[in-house]
Amino acid sequence: MLDQTVKPLVRVRDLKMHFPIHAGLLRRRVGEVKAVDGVSFDVMEGETLGLVGESGCGKSTCGRALLRLYDITSGDITIDGHNIATMSQNKLRPLRPTMQMVFQDPQASLNPRMTVEAIIREPLDEHTSLSAEEKRDKVAALMDAVGLNRKFAKRYPHAFSGGQRQRIGIARALALNPKFIVCDEPIAALDVSIQAQVVNLLEDLQEQFGLTYLFISHDLSMVRHIATRVAVMYLGKIAELAPREALYRDPLHPYTKALLSAVPEPDPDLARSTERVILKGDVPSPSNPPKGCNFCTRCPAVMDICKQIDPEYRQVQPGRFVACHLFNETTTTAG
Repeated sequence: MLDQTVKPLVRVRDLKMHFPIHAGLLRRRVGEVKAVDGVSFDVMEGETLGLVGESGCGKSTCGRALLRLYDITSGDITIDGHNIATMSQNKLRPLRPTMQMVFQDPQASLNPRMTVEAIIREPLDEHTSLSAEEKRDKVAALMDAVGLNRKFAKRYPHAFSGGQRQRIGIARALALNPKFIVCDEPIAALDVSIQAQVVNLLEDLQEQFGLTYLFISHDLSMVRHIATRVAVMYLGKIAELAPREALYRDPLHPYTKALLSAVPEPDPDLARSTERVILKGDVPSPSNPPKGCNFCTRCPAVMDICKQIDPEYRQVQPGRFVACHLFNETTTTAG
């Protein structure tokens, strides 16, 4: 259970990230892709918030916008007491050590022309005034921390396996002693046998360095293992946010129910008794979302109001947030 006295390290309010669509000879703006469309959540100090949803729902864009790797459309982002939503990149630079990212594809995110030592040392070159010897010691300590043999410091990324490359990326993210790390599907590109090792490493490092994670993934069983709370995203919006056990035990939003029913159950007896929710149709385009609730075109419990009015995202039980007319209607009737 999350300690209520812990204060949020990260506060996100009504975050929007819309990408313009240009067409025609004069490249006029004809619309926009609403990749992230009004997202609000907190990440408490020392916790892991899992962000889940199917491919294309805006999870990775949300993570990158959160660290201002994009200039956001609107909203507020407060990290460690600093509102970084509208800061220029120059002003952001001194705050960069506080927030780091572990990318999805370890091969694409590491420079193939740099040695492991140079890759891990680069943040130290950019942001610190340590001597060459201090940097060498720091790189060696980081390699030890992530389980890499320091003898391999002069090797290039191609000489390592996928799991080892991801460890290099994690060591680079840790170089500046950050408080907050966005893990953007850090295990998606790895073999199943390696995934557990990387997740266990992230948990060990969190305990050792007091880190706070936003863990983005579509692997619900892995999120259940690592996350403190879970936010479920659908078509640029958060459908539900709840403590981990409460969400997996009793999902409120119809989309969360459908997602969880698709998680494989190893126990054959339980698997037979679990009702599978099959969603019909495809995810609508983020450039042309449906009127009303984003999920109304596929929802098995759709009502008339869902097709007209976007449901309010609000707290319906202590620590549980949901955006669904079905649940809001019940609470209104009950009240």
